[in-house]
Amino acid sequence: MDSDLRARFLEGMSRAATFVAVATTDGEGGRFGVTISSLTSVSADGDQPSLLACVHHLSLAASAILKNRAFCANLLHEGQQDIADLFAGRAGAGEHSARFGRTDWQPGPLGQPILAGATASFECRLATALLWETHHILVGRVHSVRLSDSPAALLYGQRAYRRAVHLPQGD
Repeated sequence: MDSDLRARFLEGMSRAATFVAVATTDGEGGRFGVTISSLTSVSADGDQPSLLACVHHLSLAASAILKNRAFCANLLHEGQQDIADLFAGRAGAGEHSARFGRTDWQPGPLGQPILAGATASFECRLATALLWETHHILVGRVHSVRLSDSPAALLYGQRAYRRAVHLPQGD
């Protein structure tokens, strides 16, 4: 691959602010969680709403999600930078299971870990998965949604955590 193209791509994508989520899973494949920035809705229509998440193929969480066939996409609140760092492996928690001991969570109706304080948590059954080069593209059918009282989501853009601010409407 052209290294200049890769560098320009990374710089260009760093300029796009996106919300931060933690994909969690529990079941036969084990309990794991990983911070992700690639999460989007697919559809609110159909038999059930659906969403798409991308997880690096070397992540233990990706293997567990594929085996467990279920996951929860926890959209983090703007005050949960520490949780984002914890599940990104930047907080020195060591073993993946130890990460769950450092934050409050409870199992959802499908048994998937719902992180306390998340602005929204989407518990899903895995509908399909595709390995695309370095990432698993996961599509989940949403079975339950838990909403907090605060809709302020944690964002990541320009290589730093951000929060959304309201812009006044122009004249």
